Formats: sequence, structure tokens, C-alpha cells
Amino acid sequence: MNGDAQSGHGPASGPSSTSQRKSIHWAPLNVGLERRLQTFFVLCHTLTIAIFLTIFFFTCTIPLFWPLLLPYLVYITLFSTAATSGQLKGRSPFLKSLPIWKLYASYFPARLHREQSLPPTRKYIFGYHPHGIISHGAFAAFGTEALGFSKLFPGITNTLLTLDANFRIPFYREYALAMGLASVSRESCENILTKGGADNEGMGRAITIVVGGARESLNAQPYHISLVLKRRKGFVKLAIHTGADLVPVLGFGENDIYDQVDSDQHPLIHKLQMLVKRTMGFTIPLFHARGVFNYDVGLMPYRRPLNIVVGRPISVMQQQDRNKVDDAYIDQLHEQYVTELQRLWDEYKDVYAKDREGELEITA
Repeated sequence: MNGDAQSGHGPASGPSSTSQRKSIHWAPLNVGLERRLQTFFVLCHTLTIAIFLTIFFFTCTIPLFWPLLLPYLVYITLFSTAATSGQLKGRSPFLKSLPIWKLYASYFPARLHREQSLPPTRKYIFGYHPHGIISHGAFAAFGTEALGFSKLFPGITNTLLTLDANFRIPFYREYALAMGLASVSRESCENILTKGGADNEGMGRAITIVVGGARESLNAQPYHISLVLKRRKGFVKLAIHTGADLVPVLGFGENDIYDQVDSDQHPLIHKLQMLVKRTMGFTIPLFHARGVFNYDVGLMPYRRPLNIVVGRPISVMQQQDRNKVDDAYIDQLHEQYVTELQRLWDEYKDVYAKDREGELEITA
């Protein structure tokens, strides 16, 4: 096992902390500079889209920029293929390796653990679980170099995937592409895993998919893990088509860093959230955690440990013709994948989920 992060977390770190709060606990004025910077960069990441949209709308108020903004908007809306081409254009190793990301990761703190090395002569699909509210663990481990991905898995170029709609957001898309993010569309996944790499056929490349998606974010409750996985087999079919090995990843603590309104107790809210998901492709969890200057009210995540454990790869036999893929083989790989996830949970729950209030649940 390998990991690298700073230890320590703030108040409200236990499962019963919410019920114990009777008043707002304000952060002391003498908090050290490092912790202030950690909070600042986590806040910036949480508000990234809002920040770039604010800059864009401010730019729109300046007529001097209109001749540039109009063709730019037409281009990113109708013509740009940077997020789906698989060429990884705009990717900036410098930006992904900036020291600010170590401050971001040490806020929780987050650590990346590797069970075994992965040879760069293969290609991989990392399946990240659970989604959580914002997937802070996935971003720290697979979107940046804060946790040392390239050192733990040398020779592998990994791409964290996000919604295709994010690459239609002005200015933010440039930042996302520079951070090495790409669209989660099937076209994008196939292009990344079949183009480029050491052999120009994807060797040494990997993608990270948060398999549970928006639906799973509604299940994110502290000290519980409920995965939407039983019927999700598209990533398995993708692995078979591209010849990429499947690598299950379990993010212990991902669900613990926010509180959320329980949709089971508010069916009307749940129906509205599902309606938004069906019509817009994403959902809006009603969540809260701590604030910038207090420990009880706000949208900042709690300082609770994130431990991202990368499991053992599941070898996949490539079958390029989708019409000839045996359903039994898809089910077999899916079952192996679920079994490996369960093994990860059973092996590490007493180390990284000591405060759990239930066992791993896998739902439809």
C-alpha cells in the first residue's frame, strides 16, 4: 500500500456530530496559514464553474471583447471536438502538478493507495465509487498529481471524465481541458482508449469513470456506501470493445464530507431531483456541511479523511465487434468487478471506515 498526505481533520468528524451541535462553532482567528490556504483552494475548486462563469459574464459587459466572444461561443457550442477526440489537446502536466493541489488534498486529508502496480503495456478503465456529492476524492486522485498518481502508476496517462455539457461552459472548458479532463461520452471513451498511447492504439492510457453518476449522488449519506451498480454494465461493454482492463476503486470517506437531505424521507424532493436528471442529465443534491469561517453551516466539505484504494485489475479479452459480444461474458466480468469491490470493502473497512453505520450496499 502506498499513500501520501497530511493527517488531521477539524471538528464535526464523528457520525453523531450533527445531533450534538447546539450552536455555530466559529473557526478561531489564529488558524495557521497552511490551513487557511487549504480551505481557500478547496473553496475555489468547489466554486470553479461559478468563478469562470462570473469572469465570462464580466467579459461580456465589455464591448471590446464582443468580436472575439461571439465566434468563440459558436465554436465551443457547434464545432469543438477537443473533449471527445481522444487527442488530449490542451492537457497541461504543469497545471496538474501545481503545489496548490497538495494543499487542496491535505485539507481532508486525502490519500491514494495502490494494491499492486499496473503495467503500462495495457490500457485501463478505473471505476470510481462512490460518486459522493462532488467527487472530491476522484478529482484529487485522478484529476491532479496531488496524491502522486504518476509515481504510483508510472507510464500510464489517465483521464478523469466528466459530463459533456461541462465543455460547453465558456472559459471553464479551457480550464477543464488543461486539467486533463474529457467528456464521459462513449465517443470520447473509445477515442481515448484506441488512439494515441505508446502504440497509437491506446496502450498506456486510462480513463476514470465515476460509474454511479448523478443518480448515485442522491444516495450519498455520511458513513454509508450505497452504489448504483447492478444494472450499470456500459463500462464493462466499453472495456470489452476497447480491450481495457477494469480496475475497481473505492473512495472511503467520499460520502462522509457532506450532509444531505434524505430523499427517502422527502419523496416530493426526490421526484423533482429525478425529473431534473431525466431532462438535463444531472441532478441537484440538497446538501450542506461547514462554512469557511465556521464548522457547522455552509457548502464547504467537512475535514474528514479520504482514502482512495485502487484494487486489482480484472483482465478483459477484447472483442471489437459489439454484435458478437456474449452477454454471458459481460455478466461474468460485471460479477468479477462487483466481487472485487466487495473484497476492497471487506479488507479495508476496519481501517478506513471505522465509523461506518452500515455495510456496502449495491443497488440497481
